[in-house]
Amino acid sequence: MTTNGHETHIYVGIAGEGDFVGQGGMIRRTLGDSEWQPIAKGLPENPQVRALAIHPDNPAVIFAGTQDGPYRSDDRGEHWEALDAPKADVWSLAFRPGNPDVVYAGYEPCGIARSEDGGATWQKMDTSRVKYPDVTTYMPPLGKRVIGLCADPSEPDDIYGAIEVGGLIASRNGGDSWDSLTDGLYRDNHTVDLHGVQVSAAAPGTVFIIAQVAMFRSRNKGRNWEHIRFGEMFPGGSYCRGLLVSPDDPQTIYLAAGAGGGGAPSGTQEAGALFRSTDTGENWERLDIGDEPPGRMFQIAIDPRAPSNVFCTTNYGHFFASTDGGDSWTGDKIPLDLQRGYHVYPMVSG
Repeated sequence: MTTNGHETHIYVGIAGEGDFVGQGGMIRRTLGDSEWQPIAKGLPENPQVRALAIHPDNPAVIFAGTQDGPYRSDDRGEHWEALDAPKADVWSLAFRPGNPDVVYAGYEPCGIARSEDGGATWQKMDTSRVKYPDVTTYMPPLGKRVIGLCADPSEPDDIYGAIEVGGLIASRNGGDSWDSLTDGLYRDNHTVDLHGVQVSAAAPGTVFIIAQVAMFRSRNKGRNWEHIRFGEMFPGGSYCRGLLVSPDDPQTIYLAAGAGGGGAPSGTQEAGALFRSTDTGENWERLDIGDEPPGRMFQIAIDPRAPSNVFCTTNYGHFFASTDGGDSWTGDKIPLDLQRGYHVYPMVSG
């Protein structure tokens, strides 16, 4: 399907984690088609694709984070090449706002690498000052993975990293060095077990983070935090897993959430939902995507060249598409037997 002469492609990575690493992979679909294509040529054997990023100026160029570091494709995923970067699990990728030659990769265990030449060469950044909230230090062997990266579009030297079971870290010098923003004492790990971070151009210095049980917002670059209420999917909170600012309207933010897992009470049935705010997070509405999916909503993607095309997936591969900015949806299932061993991790569109 084309929108204003632009053909939209959706890319999905498959991966597992820890003792549950299963069959990984990479697939692609053109909006309007019904078939998903495997596009893993050149990726490592059994690729565990946990991060994806499309070049802001050239949608044919895609970066993928794998168990062997970042890879790049210059032809929409038909062929992939390994990059000269640390060879470890990559969980997040991000471009510097205004300069897509600068690319960041977040690793497990906590590490960040930066490329200043479009991915040709990489340098490891200094994370030696990072400390984790006391309540999370009793949870070895979790590797404190950098599960999300985001720079402030208004101040690109301010970059934030979400650490799964480890809180939030930040750099004020373009990634050269990093410090913790959520160090200290907490009642439990649910509020500092982070799954994503975003900063909107409509609210410079305002940082949104999502965790096992809630969303939080800081209006002063992470010094103080407030709990954002958007609807509880189990007593005490919602399992927040995906967060994305719309590329055409920075006041619009989408949140992928769920009822099962994380801090949910024992026996809570998994269910997924998608929420949207059109006023930079002040108010939220639950979108009607049809039947409630039997799995946590995991990922969100928006085509920056046709931003009315919005997509989301659950952890077990239920796929939803909207061509009108999230007002109406169609749904189907990614044709893979996605069980506990592996999940849909990243999804991008362009």
